[in-house]
Amino acid sequence: MPTLNRTAEVDSRLLNELRTAADDLLIEAPSDADGESDTIRFTQQAGPFERYERELQVETIEPDRHRVSERVEFRLAAPFWRPLVHLAIRFSFRRRFRDPVAVRRHLPWWAPPSRFDQRNATVLSLLAAVSMVVAYLGVLLSQTITFAADEFGASDRTQGTTLAAVRVGVFLALGLITLADRVGRKPILVGAVFAAVLVTATGAFAPSLFWYGASQAAARAFTTAAAVIVGIIAAEEVPAGARAYAVSILALVGALGSGVAVWFLFVADLDPRGWRILFLLPLFTLPALWRFARALPESIRFRAHVETGSGAIGGRIDRRRFVLVALLAFLLLFFNQPASQFRNEFLRDERGFTAVQITLFTVFTNAPAGIGVYVGGRLADAHGRRIVGAVALVAGTILTVISYRVSGTALWVWGVVNAVVSPAVVPALGVYSSELFATARRGRANGLMTLIAVVGSSSGLLVAGYLADSLGGLGSALPLLAIAPIVLAGIVLTSFPETAGAELETLNPSDRRPDQA
Repeated sequence: MPTLNRTAEVDSRLLNELRTAADDLLIEAPSDADGESDTIRFTQQAGPFERYERELQVETIEPDRHRVSERVEFRLAAPFWRPLVHLAIRFSFRRRFRDPVAVRRHLPWWAPPSRFDQRNATVLSLLAAVSMVVAYLGVLLSQTITFAADEFGASDRTQGTTLAAVRVGVFLALGLITLADRVGRKPILVGAVFAAVLVTATGAFAPSLFWYGASQAAARAFTTAAAVIVGIIAAEEVPAGARAYAVSILALVGALGSGVAVWFLFVADLDPRGWRILFLLPLFTLPALWRFARALPESIRFRAHVETGSGAIGGRIDRRRFVLVALLAFLLLFFNQPASQFRNEFLRDERGFTAVQITLFTVFTNAPAGIGVYVGGRLADAHGRRIVGAVALVAGTILTVISYRVSGTALWVWGVVNAVVSPAVVPALGVYSSELFATARRGRANGLMTLIAVVGSSSGLLVAGYLADSLGGLGSALPLLAIAPIVLAGIVLTSFPETAGAELETLNPSDRRPDQA
């Protein structure tokens, strides 16, 4: 268990601060005192730690000088991620000791804007772990299709058709996500993740582009279902003031999973069949996924819905909200999907990049993306979803178009700028699909949104592929597709409700328990 020991001489004012229960990452409660308060112990009253104890020993040197020794033992309720997060906690606790007046009443900049409890921390950590695996599976198609097409001798238009056809798996995903409203979030998520890994592995043995696409259609059905249910559970579990923050954390970890696929992309340069190795790597995550399956609890709001029957009456999908979120899903993916899926093809064919250069470019330009995701989540929770989402939409679209129109050093520079700005859309607008629908219909609504998003992405891929062939490249095609997200930004500003900081039961009155009515 991590332990911090600090000793310093302080004046009486700082001593009084150190002897006061902290209110930052956690709320402390005095445990006991020894003698005339020469030793004071604090434990956790509320917070994200499985175990926490702070012991303060005081020795008076002179009337206004005291030697203080502090020992802090802590263990965060965050499976898989403790070593990483413990580093940040150590830094915060050290600052707390050095400057208790300024620090001990504020949450650290990296912490959620609303304090987590043990369950919040545990569930988000587990979801983050599975998000990393799901994100890796989700990008395999876009990262490898250009190399698979080379092996199988397929054209750009055939690639676009394959990318669009793979989306047929969304119908299976829709069924799975809808089923989560009846049997629970956990069993569907666990089953979908394991199935996604196993089916993905079959892609390593595809004898043709058709079978490559068929295996990915099945795998992406399970991957899509898992990704959607992860978002639903996160929205149902975390505090109202931290839902966008949770989305940003899941997106950041997802980017790490996507990055793993990019890091190993160099194997495609070693052999024409090297890309197949990427489809076998997820098998090594099965032991961790088994641990995840055992530790994840059922969604607290789904369990409450089952136990109390809340949402059984009046839980219909709100049509106006559905139309708004459907437009969000369609218009956003109509542009973003081809911009993402054809990136490697653009770099290879129009800019002459090798697989190693693609890897370097992707890692270099995507490294700052975490800034946009994290800042976007914080701003969306603090200042509202609409303004943050609309600004990020317009700015990100313009920057994406520019990055497809330039070459040389400018390509790298604009790629980095775009990577900082565009991802803010994810936490700002990604929470709406879970926030605007009742628990009894949240899975079904999200499943339908997934179907609409696939229609949007497929339409965008087909149109982009056709325009790229007709106009002489993707750089000429994307400006025409950019109309969609610009229109969407206007819809977000003028028609979407503001949901920041509101409880799900406030946004969806049918979810209220009898004692909340």
